[in-house]
Amino acid sequence: MNQLEQLKQYTTVVADTGDFQSIKAYAPQDATTNPSLILKAVQKPEYRPLLEKTIADFPNASTEEIVDRLLIAFGTEILKFVPGRVSTEIDAALSFDTQATVAKGRELIALYEAAGIQRGRVLIKIASTWEGIRAAEILERDGIRCNLTLLFSLCQAVACAEAGVQLISPFVGRIYDWYKKSTGTDYQGADDPGVQSVKRIYQYYRKFGYKTEVMGASFRNTSQILELAGCDLLTISPDLLQKLADTEGTVERKLVTDPNADIDKIALDEKTFRFMLNEDAMATEKLAEGIRAFCADSGKLKKMIGEMR
Repeated sequence: MNQLEQLKQYTTVVADTGDFQSIKAYAPQDATTNPSLILKAVQKPEYRPLLEKTIADFPNASTEEIVDRLLIAFGTEILKFVPGRVSTEIDAALSFDTQATVAKGRELIALYEAAGIQRGRVLIKIASTWEGIRAAEILERDGIRCNLTLLFSLCQAVACAEAGVQLISPFVGRIYDWYKKSTGTDYQGADDPGVQSVKRIYQYYRKFGYKTEVMGASFRNTSQILELAGCDLLTISPDLLQKLADTEGTVERKLVTDPNADIDKIALDEKTFRFMLNEDAMATEKLAEGIRAFCADSGKLKKMIGEMR
């Protein structure tokens, strides 16, 4: 049995891609997308017709509306290949606007429902800013499930859990990137700061009884993935899914609940959240960088659509 098959015994495997063919090949439970992945997909010849059709079907729509329709088109296609859920991301430009994020989340769910997709099969993906977490809290009360992304610190994870969000996506690889650049150390296995961050969040949630799902994301190698076997979910890029599928060897469950974990409960209000995030240089830098990068790729997608109309 290959490593991918074994991993699926302990963890729900999610495909981190907008590429339908990759999703079909690896039979994941769920799939996640983001602006960068959608931009990458529509540049491939096999997905160009989906973009062209979306533009043609809505000739009077604004560019922003076309982007929303494209997200729904991709999500709807992806759901033909996964039995579970697809994550669809809200424009990162709204990351500091609670009400606009709520409105966009409701719009996207309405579009999915109009396309015949039940809201339970969609996760609205929102950056883990204070404003984004507050928006997710409101959406969750509406029965709109959320995936809080660009998550790099325990304070973000705690705030998400207390807001009752469905799922969080701690970014293992980007945490690793920051520490590798900062210290010059190429961390391996259990010593990887990204791996350690997810383990800490997982144990915190288990100790204090939070129901929010933990989905490790943004992996750089299969070692990081295997160290998190047992996590609720792991979202993995097609190239790393292939490496796991091509590799034989035993996969052991690494994440188990430790009832004796020495963890103190964190009391969070807005001021405490902002201070704790500010004290964490890695999380502060990576959150800002991630929002900028997603905004840049959304801008490229909008420009592409504008040139095709």
